[in-house]
Amino acid sequence: MAIVLHKIIDTDTEYAVWKIEEPAELLYSKLQLDQSEKEVYESLSKGKRELHWLSSRVLLRSLINTPDFIKTALDEHHKPYLVNLPHHFSLSHSFDYAAVMISKSKKVGIDIELIKDKILRIEDKFLSKNEQAFINPEQRTKHLYACWAGKEALYKLFGKKSVSLQEHIRLKPFDYKPKGQMQANILEQNCPVDFTIHYQEFEDYMIAFASSEYI
Repeated sequence: MAIVLHKIIDTDTEYAVWKIEEPAELLYSKLQLDQSEKEVYESLSKGKRELHWLSSRVLLRSLINTPDFIKTALDEHHKPYLVNLPHHFSLSHSFDYAAVMISKSKKVGIDIELIKDKILRIEDKFLSKNEQAFINPEQRTKHLYACWAGKEALYKLFGKKSVSLQEHIRLKPFDYKPKGQMQANILEQNCPVDFTIHYQEFEDYMIAFASSEYI
């Protein structure tokens, strides 16, 4: 397994990114799946979707570093959680990479996105007019991807289906750099917490992550 990026955030929290190079058969052999998980896997289309599902779970097992069976399930909002371990976790994948973030004490969210010009056509779907106004025109594509990945990471952390990226997650203005952070809040369900979202360029991708013990 080729881990290409591994960051320790604190004693309880870390994330890793790795390049998907192994065939599905090898990835599958590294997992312990119960019958329900096998049924989910067998329902997946072959190709990237299958590799994303397998690789993210192999990476999760590597970060938790346990030989024991890891039971995952979905809550009422379809957010994944661990049934038999104390960790919070978040999964993401894009093209040739998978990303996983875990924490024993905080809720977490991570997102990885391949940087492509298509985002210039869809910014209205995830940014308000006020947010669009602070985007740097000279770094527009990357600045937009930092915002998109940042909102996706916070959406995963919060874990409620009722939250809309465009309507409920608000970013405060920030200057774009290849690696930095942004501040955000969620206008939903009386959530008073201000969140810090970290982001960075990684090769041709954008990674963003957030963690919080207050929700």
